[in-house]
Amino acid sequence: MVKISDLRMREVINVNNGKKLGLIKDIEIDLEAGRIRSVVLPGNGRILGFFGRNDDVVVPWQKIKKLGMDVILVELSDFTDANQNVLY
Repeated sequence: MVKISDLRMREVINVNNGKKLGLIKDIEIDLEAGRIRSVVLPGNGRILGFFGRNDDVVVPWQKIKKLGMDVILVELSDFTDANQNVLY
């Protein structure tokens, strides 16, 4: 079993290009289904976590390929919706 607090301490890395995306900032949960829908990462250009959630990057749970001891590997191609910053 993995605790949410443990997930937040792991670096998220895109396996397609090796880019470090940062640490998990938040997690979106579907309460009715009892499942994690996505993880939220701070977007680029954030200054000390200010300026709201508009710049955050949302990674759907289906794009997470491996939960390692120190890192989380995700498979992302690019931004598909620049307004919502959802990665696919």
